[in-house]
Amino acid sequence: MNSAAAGAGSAILVLNAGSSSIKFCLFRLQQGRAVRDLRGQVSGLGTAPRFSSRHEDGRAVDRSLGDQPMSHAAALDHLLAAVQDGLDGARIVGVGHRVVHGGLEFMAPTAVDAALLERLDRYVPLAPLHQPHNLAAIRALLQRLPGVPEVACFDTAFHRSVPEVAQRFALPPRFAAAGVRRYGFHGLSYEYIASQLPQVDPRAAQGRTVVFHLGNGASMCAMLAGCSVATTMGFTAVDGLPMGTRCGALDPGVVLFLMDELRLDARAIERLIYHESGLLGMSGLSSDVRALLASDEPAAAMALDVFVYRANRELGSLAAALGGLDAIVFTAGIGENQAEIRARICAQAGWLGLELDDGANRRHGPRISTAASRVAAYVIPTDEESMIARHVQAVLAA
Repeated sequence: MNSAAAGAGSAILVLNAGSSSIKFCLFRLQQGRAVRDLRGQVSGLGTAPRFSSRHEDGRAVDRSLGDQPMSHAAALDHLLAAVQDGLDGARIVGVGHRVVHGGLEFMAPTAVDAALLERLDRYVPLAPLHQPHNLAAIRALLQRLPGVPEVACFDTAFHRSVPEVAQRFALPPRFAAAGVRRYGFHGLSYEYIASQLPQVDPRAAQGRTVVFHLGNGASMCAMLAGCSVATTMGFTAVDGLPMGTRCGALDPGVVLFLMDELRLDARAIERLIYHESGLLGMSGLSSDVRALLASDEPAAAMALDVFVYRANRELGSLAAALGGLDAIVFTAGIGENQAEIRARICAQAGWLGLELDDGANRRHGPRISTAASRVAAYVIPTDEESMIARHVQAVLAA
């Protein structure tokens, strides 16, 4: 890193631009470490925009958005104004962006230039609900912060260690050559967990671990010595586990039936599998696990039962891919905060030799399995933004 970037008045901005929100974190560079100072988001884009932001010491940042629908570009301007107010004389020396899809081409964080953006545009058809917004934010920042280095950090990159046999679909080779294969997502979260495991459980870090990233988007990853060898998401981020509003794994014949018999077109099917399914679709009530746990509606109970059942089915599959199991880790919103969901999953995983410590589970760990359990279980909070900030530091230092 150059001397200016290493000064006390330097900061790194991390952005995660989605379809209806833009999340951000500001990290101060202090003695070579990126220390989080400010976080927030503009949500409700296209409908009723809301801005929320808070310093790590608890101080809230109050900025009114009005009550009119807001575009991503306007939201980004509002967000940057809030960040500038919070800089207190420091300057942004690097920006890190979460980019959902890097295909097979990008295996590491990469400095952004015009040529890179053209290459990343190729992956828009593979992640149409995420990639366009990721790239639009990068292009906007190149204009708004000229001369500030930007780094693309890919959610698919961590899974490039997955063996070819686990990436392939049973389709003719020409489809794999065209990019139809399993990529995997949530890689920045899994990479962060892999970086924390040596401090939590060195044996698990060097052994066979399955990580449950359970949030509104949910997936699982089998890690061998900290490297991904299999994951539940595949060609898109709709595969695998049922999620808040996404259906997860679906027989392709269902899609044909929806087209041929129910006359749904591609966009209607897209809305169904991405926005109208999962916990929300099954319960008819909510995508929020807290609301479903509090409900006495049979459909809410069924939605949670399916969620837990599918997680355990995938655990068996991932344990088979690893050839055994030493530990499991729960992370993300549901995984970190919902003790009852963890307890249900662990109860069904007793056949693996997992014994839950109920008291530790209610306290949210970090270790939630008994001392006698053959498989250790942990709760480790994820921090994708810190992972991105680390990557920006590394690219600036190169």
